[in-house]
Amino acid sequence: MKLASFIAEEKERYGLKVASGIVDLGRRLGGKYSDLRMLIEHDAWHEARRFIHEPPDYQEDDVTFMPVISNPGKIFCVGMNYAEKRAEFAESDPAPTLFIRFPDSQVGHNCGVLKPLQTEQFDYEGELAIVIGKPGKGITAAHAFEYIAGYSCYMDGSVRDWQHSWFTAGKNWRRTGAFGPWLVTRDEIPEPQNLHIHTRLNGRTVQSDNTSSMIHPIHELIEYISTFSALSPGDVIITGSPGGVGKKRNPPLFLHGGDIVEVEIEGIGCLHNVIEDEGAKVSEMIVAM
Repeated sequence: MKLASFIAEEKERYGLKVASGIVDLGRRLGGKYSDLRMLIEHDAWHEARRFIHEPPDYQEDDVTFMPVISNPGKIFCVGMNYAEKRAEFAESDPAPTLFIRFPDSQVGHNCGVLKPLQTEQFDYEGELAIVIGKPGKGITAAHAFEYIAGYSCYMDGSVRDWQHSWFTAGKNWRRTGAFGPWLVTRDEIPEPQNLHIHTRLNGRTVQSDNTSSMIHPIHELIEYISTFSALSPGDVIITGSPGGVGKKRNPPLFLHGGDIVEVEIEGIGCLHNVIEDEGAKVSEMIVAM
């Protein structure tokens, strides 16, 4: 199944993405679960599947996509997790590099990603996102996949000149991360460690790799993180981006207003976002005054 969070008719909703459109699950389930996170928390997959052949309530153009999980309790981000990326940054630490992204720094599919006013070094990073499906702590690698609800795409926008050794300041500006277009349930991705992942900037491929190139694979990340932090349904782990980021190109290749960024992952879909320039918006407001 493909599951999405979105706004339609001025109301936050969630539903099934089917070939002909989007089925409003909240409406079909009579408000039983308030959002997609609650559906996951109650392990209500069988209830959602009942409507997979129903006619759609909306077309994609009728809705504004939200981040797949709009209110995750935790978002863990993994850095330097592909061999080429580690070589670009001369990274040698064998332990996973982790940092936190806050939920209010995200937007959904087809929404504007905002280049902050304070930077000219806004960078793209395409990544595979994991959504946790059930609570756990001290999860072993052997059982890690049992705790996954599904997978999605992520554009982990990085404000490089604010991304110091602790990363947080460069990763949490508003509307700098994009999460979508939808969650694909675990049963539809039998080999998540063998997916082609591509990032395109204005149609040009700038990152291209396979999730098999991860230094720390999915099951090891879940084991490592759950050792020190309990995981809950709806929590998100962003697994790192391949090499080819703008900062390490010669000359550097950063994002500007009007740019189109796409993150496409085999078996999941294509996350599409347009870059908006906060500085241009401020100038427009001043002129309007």
